[in-house]
Amino acid sequence: MSAKWERESDASKGTLTFEIDTETIQKGIDKAFKQTQKRITVPGFRKGHVPRTIFNQMYGEEALYQDALNAVLPDAYEAAVKEAAIEPVAQPEINVDSMEKGQPWKLTATVFVKPEVTLGDYKGMAVPKQDTTVSDADVDAELETKRQQQAELVLKEDGAAEKGDTVVIDYVGTIDGEKFDGGSADNYSLELGSGSFIPGFEDQLVGHKADEDVDVKVTFPEDYHAKELAGKEANFAVTIHEVKEKQLPEMDDEFAKDVDEDVETLAELKEKTKKQLQDQKEKAAKAAIEDAALDAAVANAKTETIPQPMLDDDTNRQLQQYLAGMQQQGINPQMYFKITGTSEDDLKKQFADGAEKRVKTNLVLEAIVKDADLKATDDEIAKEISDLAEEYGMEKDAVEKALSKDMLAHDVEVRKAVDLIADSAKQELPAAGDDAEK
Repeated sequence: MSAKWERESDASKGTLTFEIDTETIQKGIDKAFKQTQKRITVPGFRKGHVPRTIFNQMYGEEALYQDALNAVLPDAYEAAVKEAAIEPVAQPEINVDSMEKGQPWKLTATVFVKPEVTLGDYKGMAVPKQDTTVSDADVDAELETKRQQQAELVLKEDGAAEKGDTVVIDYVGTIDGEKFDGGSADNYSLELGSGSFIPGFEDQLVGHKADEDVDVKVTFPEDYHAKELAGKEANFAVTIHEVKEKQLPEMDDEFAKDVDEDVETLAELKEKTKKQLQDQKEKAAKAAIEDAALDAAVANAKTETIPQPMLDDDTNRQLQQYLAGMQQQGINPQMYFKITGTSEDDLKKQFADGAEKRVKTNLVLEAIVKDADLKATDDEIAKEISDLAEEYGMEKDAVEKALSKDMLAHDVEVRKAVDLIADSAKQELPAAGDDAEK
């Protein structure tokens, strides 16, 4: 086969010209005839038994060309791609230049290819220094959060509602005197100051007591998720049934045992909490270093124009993964779009905004894999299969059938590239002068 590749000026798109030889064409025509022979009926012959010569006399061999082309084109295109040493990133647009009888068929394919990456520095990137210190104040704050979670709500017999109190209310909302969907509820428990209601609603209940009726006036935010309510003034007729205040437990050994059955004393709980916070900070620091170092490596690299199909594929993949995550939580796409007041197009635009950065980052990582000659070992691939099986509750065999060894190796190698960038990064304090303090 003679294949010729010519890039266009933007370097991510080009023209692949190739031929299909006469021997391959003939095999395709033979296959096309066998398929056609089963379908046609010719007087004097049983269905499926018309001779080739009779068919050619009646219809001409050219009648088989399109089916023959469909049969041989996939392999011919793949061979041309291999010969031209290009890496397409989308389905090609193929045009037939000539299909002359007894001659090789000539075709032209418009092909988007993976952009070339010129790496800059990616080792020893300077990143902000991460503080992983856990102070006593951090521990106390975490325990206070747990204490708040252990609080009991006790009725205020004759006290006015304050921020932090919970009120049990009925409310009926109207706009211009008309009720609206989602604007009414009975016996609703609302913590004042939680910010769970429209701005201004909770503040207007502060200072009121049980059995009082309160007329609450608010304006829906301009960016409210229900577009039909955004920016509109509403009136809520509210009846307060109960006012409850938090009763916090004492910070002692009994509290510690209630919070964590594996400890006996408050001192043990503090020590365990400190270790947990330390782990969290170290994981967060590692993630921050990875992000900063990777951003720097990507910024140092030069990438040719990223073809639109790559951006579209990334956007659609992000969209499907997000909706699949919602589905796992019991929220189907229709429900999600109704709750959020958005559409699939809105969500797609949101993911499209970050597509170029995500695609470029992946291209740079793949280039680093090649530059650093990073290889996935059999043991690493086996571990990847095991980890995925555990994460998704699948059998290992099912994972291996769903994902090829090349795909698994690719993921392992890209992760190695991230580790290489992050592990070589240099943490530096923010520089006040020319040099950063290390």
